[in-house]
Amino acid sequence: MKITKLETFHIRPRWLFLKITTDEGMCGWGEPVIEGRSRIVEEAVHVLGEQIIGQDPFQIEHLWQLMYRGSFYRGGAILCSAISGIEQALWDIKGKALGVPVWQLLGGKCRDRIRMYAHITPIENPSPAIICQAAKEKVAQGYDALKTPMRVPVRHIDTMKTVIEYVDKFAALRDAVGTDVDVAIDFHGRVSPAMAPIFCRELEKYYPMFVEEPVLPENVDSMVRVARSTTIPIATGERLFTPWAFREVLEKQAAQVLQPDLSHCGGILSTYKIASMAANYYASIAPHNPLGPIALASCLQIDTCIPNFTAQENIRLEDGSDLGAGLFKEPFEIVKGYIQVSEKPGLGFEVDEDTMKEFIYDGKFTCPVVYYEDDNSLADW
Repeated sequence: MKITKLETFHIRPRWLFLKITTDEGMCGWGEPVIEGRSRIVEEAVHVLGEQIIGQDPFQIEHLWQLMYRGSFYRGGAILCSAISGIEQALWDIKGKALGVPVWQLLGGKCRDRIRMYAHITPIENPSPAIICQAAKEKVAQGYDALKTPMRVPVRHIDTMKTVIEYVDKFAALRDAVGTDVDVAIDFHGRVSPAMAPIFCRELEKYYPMFVEEPVLPENVDSMVRVARSTTIPIATGERLFTPWAFREVLEKQAAQVLQPDLSHCGGILSTYKIASMAANYYASIAPHNPLGPIALASCLQIDTCIPNFTAQENIRLEDGSDLGAGLFKEPFEIVKGYIQVSEKPGLGFEVDEDTMKEFIYDGKFTCPVVYYEDDNSLADW
């Protein structure tokens, strides 16, 4: 079997699907994308694709090494995202050709269903009433794990009022859902190393599931200082690429929950390697995924076969397309906060290419997330 063609499709709202076809008519799908930057990644996919045309799609590790090490300049968000989607599609081909799900090729399943956690942010900086109502709706749907963001913007050194207002909002949220629902907080790297320990100290009594990216991920030592200042588990990983990037986080004990993004970090096998490293440090995995259904399908394969899994992120769009509605012949289904492990071969779905046409667009996406301080200087988002 040989790879003969790579095709890309821009899919609303901001996704990029990749279809790899072989000379035997077998095809596999992947999702190589950076949020809001799909056209840039698309070009990288086709440049890297030239290296694997005519190659055996079963040789996934070799092809990964070829794409990653085949240039003097390697790594980074664009190239790693392109490689990730290609690698997902290769696993899809291999699983389908062998008639088994990908998780079966990675040691078999460790669980029968996958715990999901839902976003509860209908608008930025919602009032306590709005966010509590959104949380109650998700709990009524069966979720027992949720995530909410930090307010924006936060100054490098902010006021006592800013801290109190946010903590009071989270306290109201905790009161609304009770103590048997996990609620994580995504700081989005918006908070400085000076303010993050203060927020965490005041939030501890409300038992967050974890605090995600309390500071920007580039300076691991800053995250270490935050981790040492609090009993709240620290999470990071969505902006780290390849297993090497996670090594320092683990060695320095900067985070207890790792969040590799399977469309950014190198793909399925890279995430498996990250999870294996994390297990040695008693750290768990909660894959990052605010993306489309192919990225989710890839995450579910890893969630199934690693022992140190915590929960799977899910954005829950109103039209259900994040679960494959209108894109897959059989979309994923969340029942009481869980997705049942699929026994279907490959990544566990079949794309409906006829209905998918309705989602195709030109790939132009204006990132709406730009924030300013009150002096009109740019704030981290």
